[in-house]
Amino acid sequence: MMPHVIAARRGVGRVVRVLDFDISDWFLQDGPLAAAVPGYTLRDAQVQLAQAVDETINEHAVLVAEAGTGTGKTWAYLIPAFLSGRKVLISTGTRTLQDQLFNKDVPRVRKALALPVQVALLKGRSNYVCHYHLDRLEQDERGLKSKDEISQLRQIRVFATRSRSGDKTDCGQVPEDADIWNRVTSTRENCLGQDCPDVKECFLLKARRQAQEADVVVINHALFFADLMLREEGITDLLPAADAVVFDEAHQLPETATRFMGDVVYSGHITDFLKAAEVAALAYARDSAKWTDACQRVSYYVKDLRLAAAPIEAMPGRKATFDQIPEAERFFDILNKLYDELVTLTGMLTAVQERHPDLATAAKAGTELCARLYRWSQPVILPQDAARPQDAESTGAAQTASPSPAAARVEQQAAATLPEQLVRWVEVGLHHFRLQMAPLSVADAFSRQRRKEQAWIFTSATLSVYKDFSHYTRQLGLYGARTERWESPFDYQDHAMLYVPDDLPQPQSPDFQKQFVKTLIPLIQASPGGVLVLCTTLRAVDNISTLLLEAFDTHFIERPVLRQGESSRGVLLEQFRQLKNAVLVGSASFWEGIDLPGDMLTLVAIDKLPFAPPDDPVLEARIKACREAGGNPFFEFQLPSAAIALKQGAGRLIRTEKDWGLLVVGDRRLVEKPYGKLLWRGLPPFRRTRKLDEAAAFLQTHTRQIALPDADNAA
Repeated sequence: MMPHVIAARRGVGRVVRVLDFDISDWFLQDGPLAAAVPGYTLRDAQVQLAQAVDETINEHAVLVAEAGTGTGKTWAYLIPAFLSGRKVLISTGTRTLQDQLFNKDVPRVRKALALPVQVALLKGRSNYVCHYHLDRLEQDERGLKSKDEISQLRQIRVFATRSRSGDKTDCGQVPEDADIWNRVTSTRENCLGQDCPDVKECFLLKARRQAQEADVVVINHALFFADLMLREEGITDLLPAADAVVFDEAHQLPETATRFMGDVVYSGHITDFLKAAEVAALAYARDSAKWTDACQRVSYYVKDLRLAAAPIEAMPGRKATFDQIPEAERFFDILNKLYDELVTLTGMLTAVQERHPDLATAAKAGTELCARLYRWSQPVILPQDAARPQDAESTGAAQTASPSPAAARVEQQAAATLPEQLVRWVEVGLHHFRLQMAPLSVADAFSRQRRKEQAWIFTSATLSVYKDFSHYTRQLGLYGARTERWESPFDYQDHAMLYVPDDLPQPQSPDFQKQFVKTLIPLIQASPGGVLVLCTTLRAVDNISTLLLEAFDTHFIERPVLRQGESSRGVLLEQFRQLKNAVLVGSASFWEGIDLPGDMLTLVAIDKLPFAPPDDPVLEARIKACREAGGNPFFEFQLPSAAIALKQGAGRLIRTEKDWGLLVVGDRRLVEKPYGKLLWRGLPPFRRTRKLDEAAAFLQTHTRQIALPDADNAA
């Protein structure tokens, strides 16, 4: 018999567990989950993971848990979170997974447990319609860029009037990636806060209040790190304090942390700032300064800096690290002048910011840009006599530092930051540049964010490298964390095969892609379902797509070829599902987060081992630092990262117990290099072959006999 659980309220939105019990009782074959889920199957690994999560929450500890596909990890952490009686944040890898968790898994688990648990969904501010900016765009339709946007604006107005959440995901008539959303949502710089005339109706503030009151809050990694960085600046109003944090799809955290703990000055951001500043200044302070001239001076140096960066176009990846910038003296001289003019303009805006909220917003945005540019440039350039926010009185910019404590703190930190702790580089595009910065390591900065009494749970299907978690825990500073690992319950020996061709040239050969496609053709012909071709570069996506189309014409194969870049990722995946026999060719973003069960996907082909590109400045700096410290960067950085990426790509093939299919890896190094053993041993236990005829025969003769389990139970 299941124990009856009595729940009581404590404080705001808290559930207290009054009767203790073993978490495994909820997973019994005659338990509440089985009663709520048709076709429910008891899984030992799922129960063990749930027990580990429960223990970690109760002990305020840290758990790193790898659970293979099909373990049921979603329910394994939701149930102890719901039953804990504590405030829990659950962070997912993407907003899509966040919506799926909140709209699908959470309601079913909550209903099965029959507990009055309050759950809230919270996203970043760019996901919520802003009444103030929506009104402004309606009043000045010159901000609309096309006839389509006229219709989209009307749809958004109707949505904002009827919606309770204001979440753009719920506005089905306007695509989530439509550019108009950038003009009807707010940013931290242009949000009026409590001074906004629509503050009482603000969707973002409502969502944050709900999150404060809830027992469990579903967020995403980007929001978690945005909150982390704001807390570093003394701002604590983004996420509620929590007793436990569960990181799902936790393999993404090191990269996400690196991105958010870094910074970027994008030329487009400066240009957008100049447009907004000039419009506001001419509208509300026309008589106080020559605004157009001031904006044009900044714009001139933005363009001049792009011209100075032109030699970078010929460098690998169109990138140059801070100490490798061509014609550096000219580049930094122009950067100094750009900074000086930006400080001057920001000071002018600050002097009149009391006249209108739009001027205050522009002054705040200018201050943030000055701070970021200052931080990127330190300590190599900006000589002692250059205008800086704290000594800019002579330029009329005396107040540029004072409006934003965050900006002042960034500048103070910049002066104290050692150059070797940061990786800085310049990227150039056709008409733009980016000044990028990232930390050499995120371990200390990340790990110190955990409060002493806070539990952290990290879970994913890909965290270890051949059963070793040290690469992952070292990246995030999770020293002393409990690590656990559970294999997938799926039968890979009977249902899946790994084929590494023995007759392909080495992957660096100019003939490799042509031969790789030639090998794929008979396998594509034998595959009854969809085909996913995963490439390691965007150039390979284009080349292999073209070669496939040519081969299809030659062999009279009537299959659509979908190529990354032709449409958004979501549109391509929906087309793939609908067509049922398409070949989808994609790069990085298609290696994970794709769920195509059954005959939708029966063949996955990977061109090369996914080693990070050599033009990645952060990786290059980490390799250099590792080598200087006497380490082996290949085995400490490059190989572990490739192993995790390879597991992610391979994981697209088998999604349920009924699934079957062939995995092709065209890179013979997987078998023939000594380090290859670490890679393929880290994959699920596929049946293996190096012969094309055996791989084709597997596709032609394989039959499926295992019944499909409930998809939710396999979450």
